Amino acid sequence: METKIFQLNEIEKAAQLLKQGELIAFPTETVYGLGANAQNETAVKKVYAAKGRPSDNPLIVHVASIAEVKKYVAEVPFAAQKLMEKFWPGPLTIIFRTKPGAFSKTVTGGLDSVAMRMPDNAATLALIKATGKPLVGPSANTSGKPSPTTAQHVYHDLHGKIAGVLDGGKTGVGLESTVLDMTDPEKPIILRPGAMTREVIEAVIGPIDTDHHQVSKEEQPKAPGMKYKHYSPNEPVIIVKGSNDQWQKAIDHYQLQGEKIGLLANEDCIRLFESKVADTFSLGKKDEVADAAKLLYAGLRYFETTEATVILAEAHEAEGLGDAYMNRLEKAAGNHYF
Repeated sequence: METKIFQLNEIEKAAQLLKQGELIAFPTETVYGLGANAQNETAVKKVYAAKGRPSDNPLIVHVASIAEVKKYVAEVPFAAQKLMEKFWPGPLTIIFRTKPGAFSKTVTGGLDSVAMRMPDNAATLALIKATGKPLVGPSANTSGKPSPTTAQHVYHDLHGKIAGVLDGGKTGVGLESTVLDMTDPEKPIILRPGAMTREVIEAVIGPIDTDHHQVSKEEQPKAPGMKYKHYSPNEPVIIVKGSNDQWQKAIDHYQLQGEKIGLLANEDCIRLFESKVADTFSLGKKDEVADAAKLLYAGLRYFETTEATVILAEAHEAEGLGDAYMNRLEKAAGNHYF
């Protein structure tokens, strides 16, 4: 299969392929999603096949308006309505109880709930409208690898497996959406942290909880990214937290082991240590977690093109956006700290 790169003036062409049951990757404000008609089970199964994604890992359904949600869910809690009005379009996914038969078990992972969001990207909203159906949209990468933040990342992973990619340039946020479970309106729970932070959500609807438990092999994940290893490049990732002395110790340790070190850190850290490592990728300015979040996946992917045999990656405090950044980095590293 030839995978075509569609420009923003070719949205109608991309929509036609989606209507025919083909797969089209699309840009969002978070990462690129792999789109298929959410109500075409055959097309949705192609998504799992293209990504190599486990079949019990539910998909997020993308819509172009708040009104569409009510077609597919059993109830829209008052708090969820407030959040949608405040933050949609935006990087917030909400899990609702679904109407029976609204989506196949292939979409929901066999659950009686469905995850939905309205992406903050004009081209993708136009694509959904032109298709006339909601689109599933897991990250458009090989399952387990770093999520794509450019059309070229998508093409690298999935060319020959999907019909096309709508090229919207680099994504803005760089990390997947926050996933908020509202199937019990009295107990909203963040299942996956993202750019929409707990503090921002609580300012609108009051106290919420965060699900910190590790999903076992036997458990059914309720949201993407909860159960399986994610975001990992081919090389091992080691998280470094602390002072310059700690960075020096980590570099010395892996050099003694004969490793070629890739340094994934802020620009000040790179200036200090770049002469001592094999390659570097900047996560932006020191203490700017928004820079780091936007660049993390691109950095992890970059080192797959270098001779680096181990990646030393910078930690941030797990608060606000840093919570989402560390969630992804710890999964990429298998929680391996130096």
